[in-house]
Amino acid sequence: MSAPSPEDSPVRALRYRYHTRKAVFLSRYETLLVRRALSQGRPTNESIGGRRVFWAFKRFFDIIWSLFLLGPMLLIAAALLLLNPFFNPGPLFFVQIRMGRGCRAFHVLKFRTMVSRTTTKESARRGADDPIDCHRITPLGRCLRKTRIDELPQIINVLKGDMSLIGPRPDYFAHARTYVRQIPGYRERHMIRPGISGLAQVEHGYAEGVAATQRKAELDLQYIRDAGFALDWCIFVKTLRTVLIRDGK
Repeated sequence: MSAPSPEDSPVRALRYRYHTRKAVFLSRYETLLVRRALSQGRPTNESIGGRRVFWAFKRFFDIIWSLFLLGPMLLIAAALLLLNPFFNPGPLFFVQIRMGRGCRAFHVLKFRTMVSRTTTKESARRGADDPIDCHRITPLGRCLRKTRIDELPQIINVLKGDMSLIGPRPDYFAHARTYVRQIPGYRERHMIRPGISGLAQVEHGYAEGVAATQRKAELDLQYIRDAGFALDWCIFVKTLRTVLIRDGK
C-alpha cells in the first residue's frame, strides 16, 4: 500500500506515517500543507462573525466596484445586441440556477455563449459547462469566454446581494446538492457569498468531477479562513491577468 500524498490529503499522510511507523519524507511545501491542515479546521459562523468589519467593508467595495463596472457592462450588452443576430442568434443573457450563500438557490446571469437550446427543460437539466455541450459554443461566445466577459452580467447579482466580486464560484444547483452529500467541507464553502472570481478558480481552474471539486472546496475553505483585502487583491490581479492574456475556459 502506497503512502497517501500529503498534497491530496495531508492529515491522512501523517496518520499513515504514525500507524505504520514507516518513514514518509515530506518536502518543505508538503510539511506546510500538513501543518496547515492540523492547525486550521473548517471555518465556522463564529470565526466569520469575528471579522464583521472586514466583511462589511468587503460588501461596501463590492457595491462601489459593481456600480463602476455597470456602465461598461451596459455598453458591451448594447454591442452584443447588435452582433448577436449575425453571430449568436438568440437571447442576450443566459440564466441558470446556482447554489449560493447558505446553500440557497439563486439565478446567476451570464452573457449567452452557446447556441440556444430547443427546450427550457433541457437547459435546466444540464450545467452551462457540460462537456457534452462544448460543440454548441459559438465563435463569438468563445471570445467572450476567453476574456471572461461572459461573467460580467454577474455584477447585477452582486448589486442584488446574491454574490460578491471575490469568493467561491457558485456551482450548478443540481450538481451542488450532490456534492454537499459527497464531499466533506463542501457545504461550508457556502457560508459566504459566492464570487465572480475566487481563489479556487485562479489556482485550480475549472473543476469537473468529485475529486477536482473536492480540491476546489479545500481552496475555497482556505479562502474563507484567510480572507482579507491582500488576498482579494491577489485574486483580482490573477483574474485580470487571465482576462488580458485571454486564458479563460
